[in-house]
Amino acid sequence: MKTGVLLINLGTPDSPKTSDVRKYLIQFLNDPRVIDINPIGRFLLVNGIIVPFRSSKSAKLYEKIWTKEGSPLLINSIKQKELLKKSLGSNFVVELGMRYQSPSIESAINNLKAANVDKIIAIPLYPQYATSSTTSSIEETQRIFKKWKNHPPLKFINNFFDDKGFINACVDKAKKHNLDDYDYFIFSYHGLPERQITKASKEFSDGSCKIGTCCDTITDKNKLCYRANCIATTKALVKQLNIPEGKYSTSYQSRLDDKWLKPYSDKVIEQLAKEGKKKVLVFSPAFVSDCLETIYEIGTEYQEIFTEHGGEKVQLVESLNDSPVWIDALKNMVLADH
Repeated sequence: MKTGVLLINLGTPDSPKTSDVRKYLIQFLNDPRVIDINPIGRFLLVNGIIVPFRSSKSAKLYEKIWTKEGSPLLINSIKQKELLKKSLGSNFVVELGMRYQSPSIESAINNLKAANVDKIIAIPLYPQYATSSTTSSIEETQRIFKKWKNHPPLKFINNFFDDKGFINACVDKAKKHNLDDYDYFIFSYHGLPERQITKASKEFSDGSCKIGTCCDTITDKNKLCYRANCIATTKALVKQLNIPEGKYSTSYQSRLDDKWLKPYSDKVIEQLAKEGKKKVLVFSPAFVSDCLETIYEIGTEYQEIFTEHGGEKVQLVESLNDSPVWIDALKNMVLADH
């Protein structure tokens, strides 16, 4: 018996060239799960405004993080695939697919088909469930999977925000820093429009989420709520790291307007500097691989904001990348569903 394992991540441009970044943004932003508005409005907004004006600017940012080997997100995702394959052994076939660009989910599924696997376990590598990332990746996987006429069983591990192994891997990364050296701790998650949270919540609760205390505890009604998942991840990490109340915040980065989840990470950084905080340690538990949002947005932009307002050091906690503890966590997720 052979088990296929499909790791799915969001994706990255093929290069930091403007043409490749444009191609990536067109595919990414035209996804109706990402920009969930009227199709005509989305087409005009994305192809007529966002992509033409954003491609060149984004390309310059990608140039700042690009390495000789390529995109950090892709490099680390490939390492995760190879290490997991080695750890699981010969009865498992592990493939990597990106929701946008290369290697595609379709190419990964075709490889699993060629390997004649008896079942497939798919893991979207987004710890906290969100319709714009998790649901989109699941739907794309299912769409391609249906082309396979006599296909084996397919199962998704659709989130792992409180998985013991995932939390332990994050803690292991944090312990590379002396926590006593820092005045404050920020748990920064990728932002989402508030409307995506409230729209999704109508399917899983008695009413619409109010973006309030309803997210403070995981229940059957909000177990697929992104904000509730983020708060739960923060609580688990704070408990493991013995960070006292009043010394940490859960916040959201990468917003496009003022109707996204609050508080905004950059504003939290600014306020902490104004309050006299000198050293801040920032976690990014929504990402399992370092990427533009961690390396540049947190590591460079937030440092500049902090220094400008009187702070000294914003230290990013490295993402899980090829951590042995993280590979063990992935392995255990697979074996638990095997």
